[in-house]
Amino acid sequence: MFTGKKTRLRAYKKEDAALVQELINEPGIRLNLSPAIPYPYTLEDEEKFIQSLTATGDTYAFAIEDLETGLYLGGCGVNEVDWKNGHGTVGIFIGQEAYLGRGYGTDAMRVLVDFIFNETNLNKLRLNVFAFNERAIKSYKKCGFVVEGTHRQELFRYGRYHDELRMGILRSEWAALKEKK
Repeated sequence: MFTGKKTRLRAYKKEDAALVQELINEPGIRLNLSPAIPYPYTLEDEEKFIQSLTATGDTYAFAIEDLETGLYLGGCGVNEVDWKNGHGTVGIFIGQEAYLGRGYGTDAMRVLVDFIFNETNLNKLRLNVFAFNERAIKSYKKCGFVVEGTHRQELFRYGRYHDELRMGILRSEWAALKEKK
């Protein structure tokens, strides 16, 4: 387990599946996670995802829990790892509505980034975020991510087209942030 100030990252358990499936299907969560047509995520989908996780490979997924209560809050991880060129894609979601906007996602992302830069040889982490997801963009900037580009009108949501931002952070930028603290 990897611990921050508010959150703990741990391995997923099969007992998490029903709650994950419920939270991911919340409209406010689902619409910010995937560019696909919003279609219900099934319990079987989540059970297969949890079963597919291994300690080896190019995907590291963690359950996020509240450090004080142990309540499952959401998930995060790194995938699309390119070991040769030293980069990977990170993602996160907080599904418990009462925990949104209270720093739990920022704390979990900091723990994830620290884990990746301390335990792998990756030099860069990147992510994509929908431009209307202002809370997530603000959180990513707090973690040191910078906007690297804009995919214009990449997403059709809420009856119109929206931009998608590409953000990234380099190992050296993360190290400089840690030195300031």
